[in-house]
Amino acid sequence: MYKTIFTIFVATFSRAAASFPAPLLDPPEPEPTGIAIVAGGCFWGVEAVFDHVAGVRQAISGYAGGTRETARYERVETGRTGHAEAVEVIYDPSRISYGKLLEIFFSVAHDPTQRNRQGPDEGPQYRSAIFYLNDQQRRVAEAYIRQLNEAKIFKRRIATEVAPLPEGFFPAEAYHQHYLEHNRSNPYIMFNDLPKLRRLKRDFPELWTGE
Repeated sequence: MYKTIFTIFVATFSRAAASFPAPLLDPPEPEPTGIAIVAGGCFWGVEAVFDHVAGVRQAISGYAGGTRETARYERVETGRTGHAEAVEVIYDPSRISYGKLLEIFFSVAHDPTQRNRQGPDEGPQYRSAIFYLNDQQRRVAEAYIRQLNEAKIFKRRIATEVAPLPEGFFPAEAYHQHYLEHNRSNPYIMFNDLPKLRRLKRDFPELWTGE
């Protein structure tokens, strides 16, 4: 399993020179609490990014895309469960929108042009995916992917899957939660995930919530 091996990988995104745009379609949400579920490689780094975004109440590492019975780390890591390592982002829609969360997801949290891998991690459990919870989320996600592709923001086309949840989101084991916060000196975290936090602080200073 790649995350237990000292693999030096410095994340490089296939971004073109164009500036990163905000979503053109990003309607207001009527509910007091929003939930977004995204997958972009190892959940440690994706969760850490959203842990540092203003307006996010909680980010939870877990599994999405498969069944409750197979939502366990040792099963998911086989790549045969349908699950992706995912993050549930619980947020305040009066402070941050679903579209803005997707902007961070695409620009900071992972490389959306890679289908079944992120950095040193390979397999369908590391795929890029947005799991929508309603039709509005689906429309915003699909429209934003079209917008980014048409603007050629990335050198390759976006490979992100947009899909419903077959059975729901299942939180991962306790030791995976806030892993970066407790393991900042882990070589995997240092080379793969801390650069994401630096990009978040640089590109979204108005949303950065601390070290």
